[in-house]
This record gives sequence, C-alpha cells and structure tokens, in this order.
Amino acid sequence: MDKTQNHELEKTLWAAADKLRSNMDAAEYKHIVLGLIFLKYISDAFSDLHEKLLSGKGEYEGADPEDIDEYKFKNVFFVPEAARWQYLQDRAKQPEIGKFIDDAMDAIEKQNTGLKGVLPKEYAKPDLDKRRLGELIDLIGTIGFNQEGHTAKDLLGRVYEYFLGQFADAEGKKGGQFYTPQSIVRLLVEMLEPYRGRIYDGCCGSGGMFVQSEKFIEAHEGSLTDVSIFGQESNPTTLRLCKMNLAIRGIDAKIELGDTLMNDKHPGLKADFVLVNPPFNVSDWSGEHLRDDVRWQYGTPPTGNANYAWLQHFIHKLSPTGTAGIVLANGSMTSNSGGEGNIRRNLIEAGLVDCMVALPSQLFYNTMIPACLWFFAKNKANGKFRKRKNEILFIDARNMGRMISRRNRELTEADILKIAGTYHAWRNVRGKYGDVAGYCKSASLEDVAAANFVLTPGRYVGVAETEDDGVPFEEKMEKLTKDLAGQFKESKRLEKLIKKNLKGLGYEIG
Repeated sequence: MDKTQNHELEKTLWAAADKLRSNMDAAEYKHIVLGLIFLKYISDAFSDLHEKLLSGKGEYEGADPEDIDEYKFKNVFFVPEAARWQYLQDRAKQPEIGKFIDDAMDAIEKQNTGLKGVLPKEYAKPDLDKRRLGELIDLIGTIGFNQEGHTAKDLLGRVYEYFLGQFADAEGKKGGQFYTPQSIVRLLVEMLEPYRGRIYDGCCGSGGMFVQSEKFIEAHEGSLTDVSIFGQESNPTTLRLCKMNLAIRGIDAKIELGDTLMNDKHPGLKADFVLVNPPFNVSDWSGEHLRDDVRWQYGTPPTGNANYAWLQHFIHKLSPTGTAGIVLANGSMTSNSGGEGNIRRNLIEAGLVDCMVALPSQLFYNTMIPACLWFFAKNKANGKFRKRKNEILFIDARNMGRMISRRNRELTEADILKIAGTYHAWRNVRGKYGDVAGYCKSASLEDVAAANFVLTPGRYVGVAETEDDGVPFEEKMEKLTKDLAGQFKESKRLEKLIKKNLKGLGYEIG
C-alpha cells in the first residue's frame, strides 16, 4: 500500500467516523474513537501471537497460549477472551455493546498493570447511540492488516496520529492543547537529532514529540534502547491519550501527571534533549507562589506571563551538554514587560541561545498567534559541535510552508530538511554554512546587543536579494518610459472615444 492509498484509508475512516459522531462534542468523541483504535491494535497483536503459541511450532513448542508471561516476554498486551476484537464485533449490533466494551477495557487494565487508569470506559453512557457505536466497531474492524511492507503497528499508528490531528482541527482552540502539528514536531526532531540519551517533554500532550523521536531513530538505524523518555502532562484525559499513543508503538516512557511548573515530577532529571511546546502566554500560572524558585537563575519571570518561566524551567532540566527546542509565541523574542527583556539579555549573554527560527503563520489548530522556535545549548564549546559561544543563528522561515486547508498551513518535507540542514551546516565542525539574505544570518552577540537583545530573525537576516536579469538600468528605464507613454496615449484615445459615444447619446462632456 503506497502513501496515497494510506492517506485515502485515513480520510475514509475519518469521514465515516465523523459522520457517526452526530451531535457529540469532538472532545468527548475523540476518546470513544481512539479507545477503540487502541483496543483493535492490542487485540490484533495479541491474536497474532496467540495463533503462533497455539501452533506450538519452533520456538513456541510446548507454549501455553493463555499464559500471560508468554505475552509479556514478547512485549504484547494480554487480552482476555471477552475483550478480544472478534468477541466484541460479534456483539456489535446488540444494545448492550457499550457495557461489553467497558467491561473489556476494565479486563485489559486488570491483566496489564501498565494500563491501569488509562483506557476509556464511557461506552455504556445512555447518551451514546449504541447503533452508531456498533457501526463504528464494524468500521474500525475493516482496517486492513498484514499488508506487504507494513505491520499492524505501523498502520494503526498512522491512523491514530491522523485522527489526533483531525480531532485537534475539529476542536479548534481547545484541541491544540493536546496536539502539536506534526510538521513542527518533525522540524524540532530533525534539528536536535535525539539519537541517544534522555529525552524530556514537560508538556507532552498526546506524545507527538516522543513518537517523532522514535521515527527519527528508526529512520537513522538507531536503537530505542539507547534513549530514555520522560514526560509530564497536567490534563489527566490528555495523559491517557498519550499513554495509549505510546503503547500502540511499544514506546516505554515515564509519563507523570501534574502541573510542571508548580510540581515537577522529574526533579532530579537532567535531559540530553528537551523537545516541547508549552502553552503560550499563560497569565494564571500561579507564579506568585514561586518567587524564589531555584530555576529562575537568569531572572524572576513575571506573574502575568509564564513564557520565561517555561524557558528557564527547560534550561534547568538540561544536562551539562544538553540541547533544547522550544515552541513559543513570537512575542517572547521581543517582550520587555515584567523584566522579560532583562531575562532574555541574561540568557543571551550566558551563551545559551543557539538558534532562533521564525515560523510561518497558520501552522497551529488552536491559535492564530505567530510562533517561533527557541534552541538552547547548555555548552556551545563541549566538543560535540563547532565552538560558537559568541554566535546565534537566525532563520526566517515565515514564507515557507503550504496551505493544507483554508485555515491551516504545514511545513513541507523540503522546508524541514532545508531549515534543519541550515542549522547543522552552521553548528557542525565541517559544516559549509553561509549567510543568505532574507533567510539566515549568523550574528555575533555584539550584533544582538546592538539590536537591544531582540531575537526576531527578521532584524538580522535582511532582505532577500532580487534576481538580476542582466538588463542594464538605463535600458529598463527607457522601456518603462515607453510603456508609460504608450499607456498614456491609449488612455487619451479611449477618453476621446467615450466622449464621442456619449455625445451621440445626447450627453456633452467638456
């Protein structure tokens, strides 16, 4: 199945599922659908191994197909008989189907302690149309597996990710809280290259940063055993989405529930990579209770905006050689209120700011606020890359991307590779970097100080050079003059013609 067919499958599934949604709110329906997709995946993975154990051939000789340990050994969730997909699909048209599914979710959690409290159990609710629920089960049951070159994990992972994006779009402002658009996540991952070490996302939403990190590692023939994943999420419902999203892909992660700024659940962690999209411009972050926090090494952030609290929290979480990529509102690059300008100056003078990227508009589902990427390096002279302590790279990507709907834009594959490639060429020891007017500029800290420590890329990259067509200026002016003269003569001719025609109708114009 090629990419076009995959996309058509996703679109077909979404169109049908959205039709079944009826009057249910997208935020609520999201968990109904994604819970079933999760159940379908783990049931299929179980069935595949169950059949091998039943065959008793080769390494499965003498195995007990109902022994939970056999499944744990293969990192497969054990699914009790009454929770298996076929059992539920056989009962999809019965009015009690909602209770059957709730019972199935409960049974799976009891057999797999890692899923305790994660799975949705809302299918028996009276306001959920059981006929449509049965249709949804039949629909998800049609997802084709075992296609050449694709596993059930790959296919359902893609469907799950597609549905997350579609639900974020459907929910609008609220939906974006759990979902960072894939092209932004991909750009962060491609720029930071998290091959090995500790990866941290303190606002992990539905887990997109971790999923893209896994894809990056696999694409570069690395090993997931070389990374450890840590996350925190304040919304318990979103946390469940994240855990299901990671479980579908077999990603082992330590994800905790709680307010990251107020109650850091990974206090001793020093991460090699931070990839995060914290909420923009939060005014009620309880900063008044954290005036003397150890994290505010570069200045106490204002109580009315959490942006600089987030920046300093993530710097605090970095290992001595760690790097971070953080999505924030554009205002964070220039703001001076509440002492933010002084904090920004201190971050710059400490040599922490490595790169700034201005993003195109309309990338997000939940906000029209223009956004940027901050990249920090804890030590720019650690030997891993070129020594660049007195430099900051500015990239202006505002004109990149393509519209994918009337409201939303995404960065293309070429855009992502161009931006990441520019950063690597600048950062790497043997990189062949050069400033490009209107796009990128390697500025010294003196340049930044002269610009009053403003970090907007447009202030540094200048204006793109217009392409020289080789025609001398004098010739261009002569042609322009002739064109204008010709237009003037034509307009006078038309004026005379109009007057003549009007006169014939009895109207005289002087």
